Parts: sequence; structure tokens; C-alpha cells
Amino acid sequence: MSETQAGDTVVYHARSGPLALAEGEAGDRSSYGKLTTKLAFGSAAALVVYIAGAGLTYCAQLALTRTIGANGYGVYAYVFAWVTALAYISALGFDVSLMRFVPAYLASRAFGLLRGVTRFARQRVAGVGCSVAVLGVVAILAQWGELSRDLGNTFVVGFALVPIMALVWVGAAVVRGFGGVLSALAPDRTVRDGVLLGFVVLAWACLGWRIDAAWAMAATLLGAAAGLGLVSIATHRYRPSELNAVAPVYDVPTWRSTSLPLVVIGMAEALMNRTGVMLLGWMVDTRDAGICALTFNLAFAVVLPRTAVNTLLAPTISDLFVRNAAVALRAIVAKAAWWSLLGALGIALPLCLFAEPFLKLFGPDFQTGAPALRILLLGQVIAAAAGSQLHLMTMTGRERSAALQLVFSAVANAAAAAALVTRLGPTGAALAAAAALIGWNAAMCVSIRRHLSLWPGVFAARGDRFSRGEDVAA
Repeated sequence: MSETQAGDTVVYHARSGPLALAEGEAGDRSSYGKLTTKLAFGSAAALVVYIAGAGLTYCAQLALTRTIGANGYGVYAYVFAWVTALAYISALGFDVSLMRFVPAYLASRAFGLLRGVTRFARQRVAGVGCSVAVLGVVAILAQWGELSRDLGNTFVVGFALVPIMALVWVGAAVVRGFGGVLSALAPDRTVRDGVLLGFVVLAWACLGWRIDAAWAMAATLLGAAAGLGLVSIATHRYRPSELNAVAPVYDVPTWRSTSLPLVVIGMAEALMNRTGVMLLGWMVDTRDAGICALTFNLAFAVVLPRTAVNTLLAPTISDLFVRNAAVALRAIVAKAAWWSLLGALGIALPLCLFAEPFLKLFGPDFQTGAPALRILLLGQVIAAAAGSQLHLMTMTGRERSAALQLVFSAVANAAAAAALVTRLGPTGAALAAAAALIGWNAAMCVSIRRHLSLWPGVFAARGDRFSRGEDVAA
């Protein structure tokens, strides 16, 4: 079989092949034990990095809110919400699809396709990201007289972040596919927010400078650029030596057809998390947008255990699906969901109990976000119990269905938030986001059960046909 044919076979299994019991899998329990151990240690290591990154993020936000105030932080958060959404578009879905293609091509030793997909992804993402940044700056300059100076300057600086953030995510996806977990995670938020925190402390506390949202965005830009440099170094470090001896092979139609729904997923997911901030900044004021952004960021602490588990779980799902290791996949999905749920509960309970005093640390204006924080925490705990459903769908070829469900949920979230934010402020945005999150997870649960014949989340190990040795319909 030629290399191209081997690659096509991998993509076929990863996209549409039936997930049946592999021959002799029942006797291969030791392999599953090793896989579970690897996933546990990898997830624990990733969680340490995520906790460190979250700690830096919250310290940076604390420093920002104390130095530029609720209004200045609202401007920064409002612009950053738009920048993040545009960066997801610019990533073209490769920040997810590469975590499927890279391990699949490695498993089949399709090194030509592996070299081709990584080069193709970087070139296209860089081109689209730079184009989006230029168009964004032009649009802001065209409306310069209608914007406040602080908001206009912050947007101009922020647009430069778009291609850099997208390239960091794509590079990190490649490194994760190669197996470099910690090297993939550290360059993004840990370095970016670490530089931001260092800048704020140096400028305000040491030099006595007066900083604003635009200066904070410039520091974020420098941190993201440093992260891109580190992820590039990690890519070369973990890159298989076999790639040096092969020419790139391009399977562009397959990559595009796979990545297109993932672009939709990335954009819709970004909007799910930031619609409230955008609508508040547009329809109400930037102060409420800042309060909303802070509550959402704090609630995301509950997602850290699930995100850490997903670091190795996503490529593991792809690998097990390609090898038709159904029993191992079912068990791994259930175990990962339990780890995510227990970790989420451990974080959510103290945050829920001490919401008011914790928010007050960021300034008296932010204390009003306590009801919104509690609502978001409840939604995230329910999502943790459902497990890593989005990765389960995208890593097994159900990305189109996942994209459609997420778009519906994002639209419902936007409609509900638009109706609620003018009356309830950040609490209305939280109600809309939590309801949309729960509804989206319920829809994915039904889809996964139908197409993969397993219950996702904490129930994955119970009551499915894998245990009776039946095949799953494609």
C-alpha cells in the first residue's frame, strides 16, 4: 500500500469507519491498564500546568482590575472577546483536526502526509490570520471618530493578536499530537498571562506608570509572541526525524472537508463563551461587560480538570478509534469523565460558597457578579459529568453533527442573552450561557449514543452493546 493510500485509510477510519471490537481485544487488558496509567499521569501533569496558567491569569486579572478599574478592564475584556473569536476563525479548525490527523498519520507511518498537513496548516492559518488583522484595523480606522480613544487603541493593538494566537493553537495541536503535553500547554496562557502580569507589576508598582486597556493589550501581544516562539521550539524538538527524509504529501480535499466544520465549532464555541461579554459591551456598557468577563473566567476554573484530561484524551480517542479498540475507548471515556467531575466539584463548591468575598478582591464593582458566577458554576459541573463529548465526536468523524448542534446552541445562547442582558445584566448572560451549555451537552449525548452506541460521560462504562460484542453502525 502506498503512503497516500495508507493515509486515506486512516482518515476513513477516523471519519466514518465503524467502531467494532478489535479481534483479541478482550485479552489485551494489560494494554488498557498501561493506557489508563499514561492518561492519568499525563492528565495530572497537564492539570499542574493549567492550574499554574489559571493562577497567572487570575493574578493578571486582579492586577488589571486594581490598576485600570472596572471600566478599563471592561474595554480590555470586550476587545479580547472579539480577538479570540476572530482567532478561532483564523485557525481554520486545524487547532482541533491536527490532534486527529497527526496521531493517525504517525500510527500508519504516513510521514509524507504528516509533513504535508502541518505545513499546509501553518501557511493557511498565517495567511488568513494576517488578512483578518489588516481588515480589522481598517474597519476600526474607518470608524475612529465614533469610538472612544481607549477602545479604538485597544482594538488596533488587539487585532495584531489574531494571527499569533491562531498559530500558537495550531502549533500546540501539533506538539500534542507528537506527545509533548507540557511543551504544548505552557506557551499559550502560562507565558502570555505571565508576561501580562509582569508588565502590569513593573509598570504600575515599580515605575509608577499610568496604564490603560491598550497598554494591557500590548503586553498580552508580547506574551503571545513569546508563546509562539516557545511552541515553535517544541515543534522542532518533538518532530519525528523521519519527516526530514520525505517530501510533503498533500490531501487537501480531506483536510478541508474535515476542518471546515471544525472552524464552525471553534467559532461557535468562542461565541458560546463570550456572547454575553460582547452583547453587554455593545448593548449596555463596558463596565458590565468587564464584570461578566470576570465571572466567566472564574467559572472556567471548573473546566480545568476536564481540559487537562482532554490534553491526552483527544489524541487517545483518535488512536483507539483507528485501531477499533472499542472496549478500551468506552472504559477510558468513563474514567476520564469521573476524573473531570470530581475535579470540577472540588473547585466549584468553594467558589460557590465564597463567591462574594472572592469577587470583592477584584474591586467592589465586581461583587455584583456573584449570582452570575453561581449559575455558571452549576452549568459547568453538569457539563463535567457529561464528559468530553465534543472531543469524542470530533475525533471519531462526527464533527459535522457536532458543528450543527453547537451552532444551534450558540444561536439560542445569543437570542436568550440579547433578551436578558438589558434587564438582568451579567446574571442574564449567565442564565443564557448555562442553559445553552446544558442543552448542547444533552444533544451531543443523544447523538453519541445513536452513532457510537455508548453513553458518554460518567455512564460510558454501563449498558452499551460493546460489552456484548456487537458492532456499531456507521
